[in-house]
Amino acid sequence: MQGKKKLKLTSWQFIALGYLLVIMIGSFLLSLPISARDSTWTPFLNSLFTAVSATCVTGLSVYDTYLHWSIFGQIVILIMIQIGGIGFMTIITLFSLLIRKQIGIYERRILMQSSGSMRATGVIKLIRRILIWTAIFEGAGVILLSIRFCADFGFFKGLYFALFHSVSAFCNAGFDLMGILGENSSLIPYAGDALVNITIMALIFIGGIGFIVWDELIDKKFNVNRLGLHSRIVIATSSILVLSGAFIFFLLEHNNALSGMSPGKALLVSLFQSVSPRTAGFKTVDLKDLNEGTKLFVSMLMFIGGSSGSTAGGIKTTTFVILIFGIAATARGTTDIRIGKRRVELSLLSQACTLLATYIIAVMASTVIICAIEPGPLPLADVLVETVSAIATCGLSVGITSDLSAISLSLLMALMYIGRVGIITLALAFFEKRANPPMQRPIEKILIG
Repeated sequence: MQGKKKLKLTSWQFIALGYLLVIMIGSFLLSLPISARDSTWTPFLNSLFTAVSATCVTGLSVYDTYLHWSIFGQIVILIMIQIGGIGFMTIITLFSLLIRKQIGIYERRILMQSSGSMRATGVIKLIRRILIWTAIFEGAGVILLSIRFCADFGFFKGLYFALFHSVSAFCNAGFDLMGILGENSSLIPYAGDALVNITIMALIFIGGIGFIVWDELIDKKFNVNRLGLHSRIVIATSSILVLSGAFIFFLLEHNNALSGMSPGKALLVSLFQSVSPRTAGFKTVDLKDLNEGTKLFVSMLMFIGGSSGSTAGGIKTTTFVILIFGIAATARGTTDIRIGKRRVELSLLSQACTLLATYIIAVMASTVIICAIEPGPLPLADVLVETVSAIATCGLSVGITSDLSAISLSLLMALMYIGRVGIITLALAFFEKRANPPMQRPIEKILIG
């Protein structure tokens, strides 16, 4: 008699369920009295929201992290940020390497999908590099931030604050402990501090360009001219978005949020608010004070996000570039998508369009629902910032999250989960094994545009 067939998850299902497992464990721990500063039970919905936000490295929160959570709760959040940032499979691999456990083909395939690698060979080497360079970058951030925080908060608290903000910045999470200086103040008290701003921006940028780019930079000895097309697109697009974003932010806000600031501070704030929406969630100016047009522009930066295979969210810089060059190719009347001296497959344009359309539909539907069910009414621009911030796993907020109903919070949680795990991953997790019928339908033309 034939035994029962053993159920084995696909790599996509393993990734999707893995994040859910981390979220549920974190939710339970955060709901315990030991996790709250006042030693009381935290409502499970609020604990769940915080766990989703931390694991999906977003930063949206119903509580001020410092004022509500105890040291234990903050450490739980920090661990979830680290797991969500570099990937839970990377953490599992670390323990496997420590106990010298053999990593098989099935595990390597999951690691390939989790890390964003385009090939299974060398994936263990890539994971080792991710772990080593993560420790190096976050360690450097701790050293630099501790110079300022130890002076402001004392040695041990300053060192702890430096560690928390270094990990949060590198993982593009946006959680902060600056409630000690004012509720939900983020890094506004340090808006003119070059050391804190440059360190946080550098960590965000490095974490957001992607593990594959690091790997290739190391292999090519940091010679940009020898990099492949993916890495060159990521570095060029990220740099252009940061510089142009800072310039546009300054133009939009020089007579508003930036008025009264010295030129140096205004430049620093503009640069920070160009880097942070990609997709870190820290702020050095209150988003409530921004013009409506600036809120829309910040939402656009969040929507684009960081790069594939990184700690960042959004549709990704490479998707944005493929869409731009795809539009240009269509305008020329050709299906040949050329970027520099290379040509990319047309199927990438289809994937990019699908990703863009799905994100837009999710954001618009969620925005409409939240505006419809919340009393107020809430300003459309504010709700749009929250929904884009959620699906882009950014964490920037105009301060309405804590006042939202359970249904609205559930929508934001779904957006954060989709944004971190990925639309394509979720689609393949549910539909990968479904075979297409062995037949082709008749072709018929319809009008477009």
